[in-house]
Amino acid sequence: MKKIFSVVKRFVAETDKVLTLLIVAASVFGILAVYSATRYTLEDGQKFSRDALVMFIAAAAGIVIMMIVSAIDYELIMKLWPLIGAFCFVLMIVTLLFGAAPESRPDSRCWLAIGPIYFQSSELLKIGFIITFSMHLDLINDAVNKPRNLLLLAIHAAIPIGLVVLTGDMGSALVFILIAIAMLFLGGVKLSLFAAGGVLLLAASPLVWMFVFNDFQKNRFLALLRPEDFPAESYQQLKGLNALGSGGFFGQGIFKGAYTQSGLVPESQNDMIFTVIGEETGFFGCLCALALLFLIVWKMYSIGKKARDFSTQLVCWGMAAMITAQVIINIGMCLMVLPVIGITLPFFSAGGSSTLCLYIGLGLVLSIARFNKSREMVNFRLSHISTPFSEF
Repeated sequence: MKKIFSVVKRFVAETDKVLTLLIVAASVFGILAVYSATRYTLEDGQKFSRDALVMFIAAAAGIVIMMIVSAIDYELIMKLWPLIGAFCFVLMIVTLLFGAAPESRPDSRCWLAIGPIYFQSSELLKIGFIITFSMHLDLINDAVNKPRNLLLLAIHAAIPIGLVVLTGDMGSALVFILIAIAMLFLGGVKLSLFAAGGVLLLAASPLVWMFVFNDFQKNRFLALLRPEDFPAESYQQLKGLNALGSGGFFGQGIFKGAYTQSGLVPESQNDMIFTVIGEETGFFGCLCALALLFLIVWKMYSIGKKARDFSTQLVCWGMAAMITAQVIINIGMCLMVLPVIGITLPFFSAGGSSTLCLYIGLGLVLSIARFNKSREMVNFRLSHISTPFSEF
């Protein structure tokens, strides 16, 4: 019993408590927001909506999985990067062949239907991509700016991005692009090359508009400029802005938001969860949510700076970039400065697969924090051992 107690005590002592508490706080805040956003759907006698229940189970299971992953030496996980990459690639191919699409977006086959459960493969692909791209950058390290290495890195990033685009999930593809750019920058790629890439992107933007975006996606962009001409596409964001504005500084109160509790903002539990926070907890609640997210990202960046291995530094920074990208895009959607592209707000938006996969990545960051700490020497003392060299 003492041995079990000492193991648990050591596990707790070596866990990054600040990051863990921040994650738990953000998760609780998110569960409460999703519950409030879906209360209007409850029928007589029903206590929890399906989205709220899935969110609670995913967060609870995710925290357990996160702690289990954090107990595994990150070096073992990183050594498995070829298998992780191959598994994620096969998973995306299976999704392309047998994926399911929501009724509202029949062109987006992003989910695998496993009985009653729907799993979004691209969420796990994000974690796999961060691991494999980190290892790739570590392997070439000082030679990252050589043309051949840059070409191989571009191909590496293009594979998951292309697979996600083929499933119809343009929003996730944008997140992958931003993760890759952040990791390339932190990996030592010259700024002049980013400038050149930006010029090429601007030059190619008309071709992307004409041949990549479909009419639905184009209308989402045009609705930002002329919402009155695209009432169907702008409805969700306009209602979301009204909900945010009605919250004032301290909000209308939990479970008391007029827009939220009447369901006037479509998908308020998913893409537009920030409008729920704004309406019911006000500007103060929005600041609290953003502060939690900022502190989580900053803590991950700090863990990365202290990591001994370049690859694990990049894993921490890649995870921080993923969360940052999703926060910026999601809030931009809610503020109607970016089109709605189906990106969730980490820890807050409803979604079982996105929540679980996020915690897997966080578990790896906690493992890096744990196994980069200086450990005390263990004193092994052997007694009653007979050897030919015993003193007489």
